[in-house]
Amino acid sequence: MWSILKREVRNYLKNPLLWIGIAVGIWMVFQNVGPYLDIHYLEDGERIKNDAPETYQDGDVFDGYVPTTKETRRQLWEKQIQETLISAFDMDSAKAQAVIREMKEMDLAKACEHLENYGYYDGYYQYVNTAYHKGTREEINFYMEKKLERRPFSYYFARKFADFAGLFMGFFATVLLSVLFMQDTRKNTYELLHTKPVNAESYLLGKAGGGIAACLITLAVLNLTFFGLCYATAGSRGFEVRLSDFLTATCIYILPNMFMIVSIYSLISLLFKNPLPGVPLLLLYMVYSNMGSRNAQGIYGYYGRPLAIMVRFPGAFFDTAAPPMALLNQSFLIFAAICMILISIQIWKRRRVY
Repeated sequence: MWSILKREVRNYLKNPLLWIGIAVGIWMVFQNVGPYLDIHYLEDGERIKNDAPETYQDGDVFDGYVPTTKETRRQLWEKQIQETLISAFDMDSAKAQAVIREMKEMDLAKACEHLENYGYYDGYYQYVNTAYHKGTREEINFYMEKKLERRPFSYYFARKFADFAGLFMGFFATVLLSVLFMQDTRKNTYELLHTKPVNAESYLLGKAGGGIAACLITLAVLNLTFFGLCYATAGSRGFEVRLSDFLTATCIYILPNMFMIVSIYSLISLLFKNPLPGVPLLLLYMVYSNMGSRNAQGIYGYYGRPLAIMVRFPGAFFDTAAPPMALLNQSFLIFAAICMILISIQIWKRRRVY
């Protein structure tokens, strides 16, 4: 097994695709996580300027947005409703104020229903958009201070890193691992291998281990690169940065997906004696895993999907949260990957020539 694994690792290290992919991965991930490296406490007189709306559902702290409290959200929402009634529904100011007064004692759901009587059907979505508002220097610094009291900066950054690195690794592994069984499934080689004194377990575990090792090399470079960037920027500002946060996020939210991709390629390669049918299958699997859905309130977003080989962390930097049941899903992926490897071993044994 170890000799096969070492051979595959050597083959990948000699393959330019691995190093080109790593370079592309660093660039792609940096394009998405780079803005988070600019997060810092604002100095006296410092302001974050942007032309974005006063309130924004996807606002983030590096753009000067902070979460809106429940009481303030209602006030902002009513103010925006009133302005929209005047500008878009041609109501005069007195009539628009009367509509707002009518909703004062209503909860959000009833208030939205009440607005529909006037032909206003976007009340709830406008309320969702008030989740974050442009904060003052004091609000931004206080918000950051409270969040960083609970967790180190690297905890939040590592989740965003896992989000985009996981997205990249899914597609990269699909391309990189497509050649894992390519040589061995050629007709003459495949038949010859089944006459050699190598058992199924050693062969399959060695091949799968070589594929996982290639993914680990890529992830190691990505982790060290972005830990270094985070340490050089956030660490210089006094924020706590720990390598363990990057490694933990990678092991939980990315590695199980790599195990699943390797196992799928193993099974497909032995079923069809060709790994290429696994490429379109895995691309469709990636699209499925990255698809959004609507929650109980009808809001579209990423909430995770069963057996998804991708874990996304949408939302603001300090408010990221894994999708519901993400840990259970990752555990089940490992179980499913083991089952597929065991099935692949049995397929190999059935085609063994003694």
